[in-house]
Amino acid sequence: MNAPLLRPATPADVPAIVGLIRELAVFEKLEHLVVVTPESLLPQLFGARPAAEVVVAEAATDAGPEVVAFALFFHNFSTFLGRPGLYLEDLYVKPAWRGHGLGRALLQHLGALAVARGCGRFEWSVLDWNVNAIAFYEKMGATLLPDWRICRVTGPALQAFARAG
Repeated sequence: MNAPLLRPATPADVPAIVGLIRELAVFEKLEHLVVVTPESLLPQLFGARPAAEVVVAEAATDAGPEVVAFALFFHNFSTFLGRPGLYLEDLYVKPAWRGHGLGRALLQHLGALAVARGCGRFEWSVLDWNVNAIAFYEKMGATLLPDWRICRVTGPALQAFARAG
């Protein structure tokens, strides 16, 4: 296998990215939550006001170029640091391409991007049962924050939350 090329995603990559998102959801046992489509993701990545960015790993295969991994990220902001941060929402590598350094390469790429953009932090979340990922992240130098929990409001609860007063 040739080493895949890391590059910014293009609009033509969106169907492949959605496919990888679906694979990730199956892996995380969350496929029942996936509603994204290429049509709904395209404007979020390439519209007038993009909400996120994606780096893909493209490999040369017998069938031609194939997107085999992705990292979707966006900027957040730290009031304590007074600087932007980079938040990794999802990173996924197809099973056949695991163990080839793609996860490490994508994380290092985003870390370098965070430094180049003047970010004070590079952060992401990991499921508590994903011990392999946790060990990998810690080996790379990440610190898990034991005192923090994610708060989320979505769907009908978000609509009610917005009306509460």
